[in-house]
Amino acid sequence: MGLTLVRHAQPLVAQGVCYGALDVPADALATDSAAQALAQWIPIDCQVAFSPLQRCAQLATALQHLRPKLRTTSQADLREMDFGAWEGQRWDSIAASELKAWTDDFAQYRCGGAGESTSIFVSRVYRALQGIDPAQPTLWITHAGVMRATVWLRQQGFLTRSYRHSYQDCGPARWDALAAADWPQDALGFGQHWQLDWPD
Repeated sequence: MGLTLVRHAQPLVAQGVCYGALDVPADALATDSAAQALAQWIPIDCQVAFSPLQRCAQLATALQHLRPKLRTTSQADLREMDFGAWEGQRWDSIAASELKAWTDDFAQYRCGGAGESTSIFVSRVYRALQGIDPAQPTLWITHAGVMRATVWLRQQGFLTRSYRHSYQDCGPARWDALAAADWPQDALGFGQHWQLDWPD
């Protein structure tokens, strides 16, 4: 099974609003529907980790209600990227100069002043990946940004079975060359999942 990434259900937030670290709930009916779909095929020995933000925690709780023998664990590194002062603002209301500063220095620019840089964000996603046993079925209930970071790390060859350096050896300096043009644009829809096999 490898690693399966699941995106939370539709959040209760206006379209076009930046809500990375903003702790918004998800639609309850959509969450239950996603949990029912997941419960039908998840192996009994699957390790389930979820972002502590409530839109993900809701899905983990609903899933465990349906499959009480599953082991679920909240994992802080699976949170969405923190956009600092941009949180709760409409993307089209954020100054174009700030967004340009981010895309021009995509790896190091701290979003919204006190938010995360993409480098810091990728580093913590990589740290979470280091805790996975490739032989153990694992499921993450998480966010679009975490999925994009995982895709990028896989594209760069960081997720092979043989290429598993420690987090200390692959800290922020490892992602200094990351440019906005390299960042994956596609993401799963709300409540959908994607299975990732560990390359040899």
